[in-house]
Amino acid sequence: MKRISLIKMLALAGVSVTLFFSCGAVKDKTSDTISLQSAANENAKSVFSPDSAYHYVETQVNFGPRVPGTDAHRLCGDWLAGKLKSFGADVTEQKSTLTTFDGTRIPMRNIFARVNPNAEKRILLLAHWDCRPWADHDRDPAKRKNPVDGANDGASGTAVILELARVFSQESNEAGIDILFCDAEDWGEESNDDSWALGARYFVENPISEDYMPSAAILLDMVGAKDATFMREYFSQLSNPALADKIWAIANSLGYGDFFVNKMGSAINDDHVELIKGGIPAIDIIDYRDGSGFYEGWHTSSDNMDAISKETLGAVGNVLENYILTFRN
Repeated sequence: MKRISLIKMLALAGVSVTLFFSCGAVKDKTSDTISLQSAANENAKSVFSPDSAYHYVETQVNFGPRVPGTDAHRLCGDWLAGKLKSFGADVTEQKSTLTTFDGTRIPMRNIFARVNPNAEKRILLLAHWDCRPWADHDRDPAKRKNPVDGANDGASGTAVILELARVFSQESNEAGIDILFCDAEDWGEESNDDSWALGARYFVENPISEDYMPSAAILLDMVGAKDATFMREYFSQLSNPALADKIWAIANSLGYGDFFVNKMGSAINDDHVELIKGGIPAIDIIDYRDGSGFYEGWHTSSDNMDAISKETLGAVGNVLENYILTFRN
């Protein structure tokens, strides 16, 4: 598939390229409050288990840093695929060898699964499951060449989606849920926008089926830290404002307004950008703190289990659980 350059995409959208930044760089954008439509929660449901999601984060971290090409990466990938199969999902893997910005050749492994595969209307839930190969933002220079545990940056989004797969595997439902665990997201260079999200780019350029096109996609990235705030990411708002409206309205109706802050956030180069360029309307739920950027453990040795909050995992999972219940109707 021919890729549209980020600069061209932004030009077509009528915005300045200076607003764009990646998971490796931070540039602020004006945070404006957005009108929030009410969402009734009379039928609100909460089967999602924060304890289970926390356990899934811990299991991934216990394999060690999931850097492509390591035993930890291979073993964790086997576990993720097996877990999805145990929930009755149809699992397909994409494997390839990719070249990173620094010329390193790495094995790439995207894990794709389908729940209720016969449903025509489908939502894609995705998260990256690999780890940053080096803790380049660590306060201790001696640790900056070490890989990170990726408890929040990687494992948290994957864990929330795993728990949602468990929840909906136990229910008779009409929701067509697709799951993508993207690989090779975090082997990027801050000054090189195209060096990130290699697994998501591969997924778009090599569709899982010839006519694959979900109705929408929701990316989860860094959704497990204490005191997390999820503002509306800029490209998400351009791509699918109606979906963002619904997610933030559901969060507000469930009492999670402190997590899902109803303000315009910043433009972030993440896996969802590759989907948007491929024509898939997508939004990114990502922890970004107004005035300080990504959470303090980002790309450091502190991105470990001490950073993870069951409350945050539960808030994100409960919001998505209730959204999926509306999606299927």
